[in-house]
Amino acid sequence: MTKVTLTVNGKTVSKSVEGRTLLSNLLRDDLHLTGTHVGCDTSQCGACVVHVNGEAVKSCTMFAAEADGAEVKTIEGMANADGSLSTIQAAFQEHHGLQCGFCTPGMVMSAAALLKDNPKPSEAEIREYLEGNLCRCTGYHNIVKSIMAASGQSVPAVAAE
Repeated sequence: MTKVTLTVNGKTVSKSVEGRTLLSNLLRDDLHLTGTHVGCDTSQCGACVVHVNGEAVKSCTMFAAEADGAEVKTIEGMANADGSLSTIQAAFQEHHGLQCGFCTPGMVMSAAALLKDNPKPSEAEIREYLEGNLCRCTGYHNIVKSIMAASGQSVPAVAAE
């Protein structure tokens, strides 16, 4: 067993974990932060994206021991201090950027990382950035609209059919 100490959503926690424990398992099973979803266990879907030291990371690809000493932010830490939805979360709600909600935590965390690095991304840049996140419900249009809205840009119209 290895003792890991990390700051998760602003709170310092210490846990003893096996060397093979993934960060996603530590968050979900030991810390009960079940907003971080595990959809594939192969780094394909992006449902498990969290921020580690400010960078978006697929938590199913990182050992918990690698996060020792790190600052980790999960979807549970995205809300404003008063508990209200963050700008990104509110945009996803307002622009219907979710359906079943399974991919939503990873999409929101990825969107936050994108907007940190590129505050006004184009539609094409958003779509390219989200290539590592899979959604089986929305067709991505409303997710892109949500991220555009969160960035303060006008929301693209629905494509003509």
